[in-house]
Amino acid sequence: MPFLITHWINVLSMFFLILSGFYIHFPLFGGFMGWARGTHFFWMFVILINLFARIIMSFFVKSANQLASRKKETDIKNWLPQTENRHQLWPTVKYYLFMKKDYLISAKYASLQKIAYLMVPVLILLAGYTGFCLWPVTQNLGFFQAGINMISGWFDPGAGFGGGALMPVRIVHYWIMWGIICFTMIHVYLANVYTFAPTKLIFAWIEDPTAEVHEA
Repeated sequence: MPFLITHWINVLSMFFLILSGFYIHFPLFGGFMGWARGTHFFWMFVILINLFARIIMSFFVKSANQLASRKKETDIKNWLPQTENRHQLWPTVKYYLFMKKDYLISAKYASLQKIAYLMVPVLILLAGYTGFCLWPVTQNLGFFQAGINMISGWFDPGAGFGGGALMPVRIVHYWIMWGIICFTMIHVYLANVYTFAPTKLIFAWIEDPTAEVHEA
């Protein structure tokens, strides 16, 4: 149940962050910029707090260590290299390259699935950091000013982006958002391509013990 709640919070946060982010980037109609910025920063704090809560809980909350299993162990163990599937990374890659028919998964998460999921906190932290670099309240703090200087140094000053030193940060922040959108779309597709059991479980806590789950 705790991870069902954090998953729902992630979904709501990303929905409002993406919706408000698109409006800030493309204000197709007027009158909502204040609402969009306020909404964007509110849900940024929500998703960051939720991320840290999820990480802390993984060290204390137990979850199933196999698909459709009642056996549980501390959740963090499912994210670390495991004896059961540490040798399955390349076979999993071959499966998704249509070089292998059999899908190997002998733990809760497949090897490739773990790597993909562990990239999500990285993307969220980068989005949060670049967001704080753009926020007038924090952008002049040394930690964020260093990020602004570093990112603006990646771009050719003669490229004519406009918008000063913050424009490169906006570009990076924008493309991180697209990275999260692409991951989410692939995640939803792979989670449901064989069965809707994972979606029923993670959103409604309805378990189908007969379903075989494939995802990476």
